[in-house]
Formats: sequence, C-alpha cells, structure tokens
Amino acid sequence: MRFSINIPNFGDFAGPRHVATVAAAAEQAGWDGLFIWDHVLYRGHQGRPFGDPWMALTAAALATSRIRLGTLLTPVPRYRLPQLARQVATLDNLSNGRVTFGAGLGGPLKDEYRSFGDTAEPRVLAERLDEGLDLLRRFWSGEPVDHRGRHYEVQDVTLVPATVQRPGPPVWIGGFWPRRAPMRRAARWDGAVPLFETAGHGYPPDAAEVRDLIGYVRKHRPAESGRPFELVLGGVTPADAAKARDVIGPLHDAGATWWDERQIEDGPDVDRLAPVLSRIEAGPPSL
Repeated sequence: MRFSINIPNFGDFAGPRHVATVAAAAEQAGWDGLFIWDHVLYRGHQGRPFGDPWMALTAAALATSRIRLGTLLTPVPRYRLPQLARQVATLDNLSNGRVTFGAGLGGPLKDEYRSFGDTAEPRVLAERLDEGLDLLRRFWSGEPVDHRGRHYEVQDVTLVPATVQRPGPPVWIGGFWPRRAPMRRAARWDGAVPLFETAGHGYPPDAAEVRDLIGYVRKHRPAESGRPFELVLGGVTPADAAKARDVIGPLHDAGATWWDERQIEDGPDVDRLAPVLSRIEAGPPSL
C-alpha cells in the first residue's frame, strides 16, 4: 500500500510556494504522492483565494524527485482538451514521468459549469469526459490525431513532446459509490478514486462497501487490459501508528492499494498549511 497527501487548491494552498513546501516535506517524511484538487469555483469555499493546480504541481515537481504528483480530480469536460493535454505532458516531462491524472466530472456542477455558461447536464458531461479521455491519451502519444466525434473534432494534429510515461500517465477515475457508471468508467482505466455517499470527505469508508465496489470493478474490467489497477481511498488518520493501522488495515484487506490522507472538508484545517505540515511530518501510516 502507498500513501499520499491530499490538499485543496484554495486557501493557503492557492500559493505554489506553499504547495512546494508541502511536496518537499512529504517526500522527506516518506510519503509516496501529493494530490491537489482542481476547482475554479466552489461556492462552499467562496471568499478564499484559489490557485491553478497545474502551476502548483509545477512548483511541487521542482521541489521533489520521487513522489507521484497529480490532481484529484480534474473535471475534463471543463477544459479545452489541447490545453489540458499540454499541461499534463509538460508536467510529466518536468517531473520525469511522475504524473498521475485523476479525472471525473468534477463539481459542484452548477458552480464549475453553469456559472460560466456551460451545461451542467450530467449525461452530456459524461459523454464529453469519455470522449475527452480517449483523445487525451492519443494526444499524449505524440502521434498524429484525427478525430470527429459527438463533442470534439481534431484535424491532423500532432502534439509533441509526448509524455514520458507511455502510453500516458496513469488515469484514475473519481465518482460517488454506489453510483455504478463512474466505476464502470474506472474499470476501463488505471484506477478508481471513489467517494462514498455514506462517508463524507475525510471520513474513512466502510470496508464492506469497499469490497462491494472492488468486486463490481473487477466484474467490469477488461480481461485483456494487462495493466495494474489502483483503488485509492482516503480520510483522516491519527499520527499514532497503531491507531492508524486500525483505520487502514481493514481497507487494505478489502483491496485498497493507496491511502490518501485528507482533511475533513468542512473542518477548520482543510486549507491551512500548518496542520497539514504537522500531519505530513509525523510520517505516513504503517501496515
């Protein structure tokens, strides 16, 4: 099992220098990854400064040499795909192949889409997500791309350099369990980052629900994929190693491969540097 730190892209973490500080501390303390949210508007946290996650991750890449870096998660339908493809490929080259790409619809849909004149219809956004993910993987290849789809058109485009990782960075898909569609999507890619309707952000899920989820994903995973599959769960753990094992052990046994250390979303520390650094410096949980 591997262990990552999860931070929002607002509050103290709107500043790339603070994100670089977090990344360097996480690498020094033995964590395996740093993942940052990707919001342009989240009215529940309105009034706080927001930063661009790709600029923040660039600062993190320059401050580290080992840990995985990425977004959890990027709302692909909100982006212009060529721009997003270049941002990810640039970061993957800068970090020497350490990017993990977390993707989904994002949310709140009204904030992230409708506030800017875009549709917030989940079915349409899901279509754009699926078509967009396939196009991103093709863009990352460095090979010529021609495409005429329901939502995107590309005419003889080659984007270079390609990503260091081939055929591209691992793609992890987010979504709420027990909604099935996002987990069917995840089964086609490299990992699932589920949130649970029975456990708020920062609260560990129930191991029985995790077993149900991983069974569902395995049922829908293409047999010929041949790629490793990650199940990423997250929440708050105490710095005390024995107590942390009590939280994570049953989830590891149920099939989790990553633990993503998070703050409680509506708590006072979610976007504050000092408490996050304190937890990082205590080190990752141990099984």
